[in-house]
Amino acid sequence: MLMPKTTWEGLADGSITCAFRRWKRPTVKAGGTLRTAAGLLAIDAVELIDEADIAESDARAAGHASVADVLAALQEGADRRLYRIEFHHAGVDPRVALREADELSDADRAELDAALARLDAAADDGPWTSTFLRLIADHEGTRAPDLAEMVGEPEVPRFKRRVRRLKALGLTESLRVGYRLSPRGRAHLTD
Repeated sequence: MLMPKTTWEGLADGSITCAFRRWKRPTVKAGGTLRTAAGLLAIDAVELIDEADIAESDARAAGHASVADVLAALQEGADRRLYRIEFHHAGVDPRVALREADELSDADRAELDAALARLDAAADDGPWTSTFLRLIADHEGTRAPDLAEMVGEPEVPRFKRRVRRLKALGLTESLRVGYRLSPRGRAHLTD
């Protein structure tokens, strides 16, 4: 579930506590979490509703001025159903602290090496993690399509998914355009 940039401030300060989406099936579930640019959201409830169930107070809690604004922002589709998602801000994205941790112990290095080895072993086209880390280190701020081309990856979405896996380990961070190694990523690469 993507949260628009216009909601980030309200998500971070806790004034936005719900969202409405039309989905074929929910992409989040109660009890789960969602990482956003505004931090971590804890999903409290996901409820199938009718348009008539949206109150003006719900619209404001979702960051909209009115129910009409909520309905105008929803994706249409005969195969989609309307859901109310309730959540609360649960803190900063844990990857932020992780990527700043640039003093790696022997145990940290072993854990990262094992995680990267698992990613490499699961790839149907062979090891890729070291290549991607070096590529990002050498081409900071370069667009994903250009980076993908440099490593011969014809599918940009697949390239981006792989970079997100490195980001989940705290090794990379996204820039407005492209990526860079995090302090943790630089420390690991220089090992």
